[in-house]
Amino acid sequence: MDQSASLLNLVLFLPMVGAIVMAFMPREQHGWHKATALGTASLTLLLSIFLAMDFRTTSSDLFQAVTAVPWIKQFGIQYKVGIDGISLCLIVLTTFLSVLAIASSFEAIQDKQKEYYIFLLLLETGMLGTLAALDLMLFYVFWEAMLIPMYFLIGIWGGPRKLYATIKFVLYTLVGSLLMLVAIVWVYVATVQSGQGGTFDLERLLGPNSPWQTSALGGNIRFWLFMAFASAFAIKVPMWPFHTWLPDAHVEAPTAGSVILAGVMLKMGTYGFIRFCIPLFPEVALQVAPWMLGLSVIGIIYGALVAYVQKDVKRLVAYSSVSHLGFCMLGLFAFTPEAVVGSVLQMINHGLSTGALFLIVGMLYERRHTREIAAFGGLWKAIPVFSVFFLISMLSSVGLPGLNGFVGEFLILLGTWRSCTWACTLAATGVILGAVYLLWMFQRVMQGPLDRPENQRLQDLTPREFMILLPLVIAMFWIGIAPNALIGVFNEAVNRTVVAPIQAERARANAGAMFSQPGGAPPGAPGAPTAPTPGSPMAPPTAPGAPTAPTGGAPAHGPDDGHGHPPAGAPTQTPAAPQGH
Repeated sequence: MDQSASLLNLVLFLPMVGAIVMAFMPREQHGWHKATALGTASLTLLLSIFLAMDFRTTSSDLFQAVTAVPWIKQFGIQYKVGIDGISLCLIVLTTFLSVLAIASSFEAIQDKQKEYYIFLLLLETGMLGTLAALDLMLFYVFWEAMLIPMYFLIGIWGGPRKLYATIKFVLYTLVGSLLMLVAIVWVYVATVQSGQGGTFDLERLLGPNSPWQTSALGGNIRFWLFMAFASAFAIKVPMWPFHTWLPDAHVEAPTAGSVILAGVMLKMGTYGFIRFCIPLFPEVALQVAPWMLGLSVIGIIYGALVAYVQKDVKRLVAYSSVSHLGFCMLGLFAFTPEAVVGSVLQMINHGLSTGALFLIVGMLYERRHTREIAAFGGLWKAIPVFSVFFLISMLSSVGLPGLNGFVGEFLILLGTWRSCTWACTLAATGVILGAVYLLWMFQRVMQGPLDRPENQRLQDLTPREFMILLPLVIAMFWIGIAPNALIGVFNEAVNRTVVAPIQAERARANAGAMFSQPGGAPPGAPGAPTAPTPGSPMAPPTAPGAPTAPTGGAPAHGPDDGHGHPPAGAPTQTPAAPQGH
């Protein structure tokens, strides 16, 4: 086991070790509980930074820091973990936000503090394991392990309607998870039937001549397996219309729970599409792309409109997540390099900006014990330092140039325009609506007359709160000014995981269309590739007016400069777009 693999395993399980140590501490030692939780999370963050420093962006390996140990040998189940650029960035984001979530709870949580911090640390291990798992069954175990601590965090330390929110959250998540489990088992059975031995190993499933690639599953079965995986991930994102659990869970959760839920757990849905749905089922991903783009656009606009009419500032931020995650899904299913890179970047941006907004709302609630927008007004005069942090976080969420949100949204819209003009045009209205509801909320809360005596006595940020918000604001400016430093970490992983499988599937479909034309090799002739015919369940449909592959043996793609882009002056050819784009 190399150094990176050892570091990864330490990062995964150090929070759980800290939780076990805390379990043996006396219940009355609240100071020790806080110190142990914060120290454990901080050490985990430090180790994740060392792991990132060890990461090789130029490596040809699909995954790095891989540990593979047999777990249940008779079924080929392993403890196999590893990282690529995408999972590494999300791991560092998780460890970073976990430190801030624990630090933000020192004053907010006064009841059952020992158990509270134990659940936060266990939740961190569950999230980290989900991001690093390279065995489908191990991924499912960590996926479900995330659910249990969050269930208790909302159910015990939540608001007045915590039981309703908790049950709704669990039921939605469990339904999707059970469908995903069925699909995982079906994938394993298909690999057994291929004659190459059953496996849950993702690296083997994605490799050349893998038992999954050579399995004899028909197009309809692959479609429903994709939908089973997608149901679990769409609920977790959440995509419209599976979003109804999210506002209740956010509003009732304690501040730290909302930060972790918005900053990390929602990203598990988009990460699942990137890691499993698209690389395992590229032909189905192309088929359903128009529907996914449509649902994403609906989520963007719907989330913004509903956020606009909210009277509770925390519920407003919760609905903004529905809109912002819609952008992530839009970029992901546009399938262009710019859009997918923007989608991954926006996942990180959303964790920073929305995490900061939930922290700010929590700090405001600790002072006023209300989240009603009408109860505030003119707070800039009473708490100016707090107001500056609020303003920066709000503008980051709006997408102001110079801050992190702008880069992600710009790349998503740029890439989506190349793939699907109508989706880009409609989604752009979500950017405008986002500015409307966030600026209007800020105006009503922070500006205007300071005419309420209870608002005039508010305390500005304490040193602890200042140090919690400062790293988030620094990260917002860093990504907004120098995004390439972060994009370079995951750009190659995006190409291998999403862009390359989709391009290969499009080339295969175009080749099938080419050889079906006069002058091409007749179907079944020696050397003629086997590819699905246009219109079949396995082939992506072509949009009306979209260019088709050339006939007569001409190459399906134009020349390129070695980086996937045509050289200057060379004629370009756009791949056939999915129907409905």
